Amino acid sequence: MKIVRDRINNDVSHDFSHTYRVLKLAKRIGLAEGADLDIVVPAALFHDVIVYKGTRKQGDEHKESARMAKRVLSSIREYPKQKIKDVVYSISVCSFSRNVKPHLLEAKVLQDADLLESTGAISIMRTFASASSMGKEFYNLSDPFCAKRVPEPKKYALDLVVTRLLIAHKRMNTKTAKRMARKRAAFIGRFISELRLELKEAS
Repeated sequence: MKIVRDRINNDVSHDFSHTYRVLKLAKRIGLAEGADLDIVVPAALFHDVIVYKGTRKQGDEHKESARMAKRVLSSIREYPKQKIKDVVYSISVCSFSRNVKPHLLEAKVLQDADLLESTGAISIMRTFASASSMGKEFYNLSDPFCAKRVPEPKKYALDLVVTRLLIAHKRMNTKTAKRMARKRAAFIGRFISELRLELKEAS
């Protein structure tokens, strides 16, 4: 864990606390689903060790993170070398934006753990913290909920909530993650309802 903490980039929504939460979620899901934790744990630890500032290129980030995981794991004598390729694969297909359905159980577990960070209370915190650091506006003043316009998640944080956070639960792979995600998605719905009411009161 110290190796990852020392190397991880200081991105506000992809910092070590994000990695730690994904690790805990991945272990929980992995145990419930019968996954190999020798693969799940290092994959979770290294999945976001490389994060670009500014314009997001998640596919490239995860490929570089996978390469770093391979280098580090290859240097650890005690780690089973035959499992490295599965760690690399799991990290490589982790990205939400690439929309890849993994064929490996451990990769499904990692993808689900990372996706759980894209719904629920923590996802709201991450979305708006990241928006601030990247110079995004919180919402479109004339049409906050994209009633009459195409969502622009790269420009407005709330558009990302509508286009990603609301649907993340639909893309879970495992039964365990689906059960956890439904509860988090319900909270996102309540948040949007409350925000809609508050914006209406302020109009």
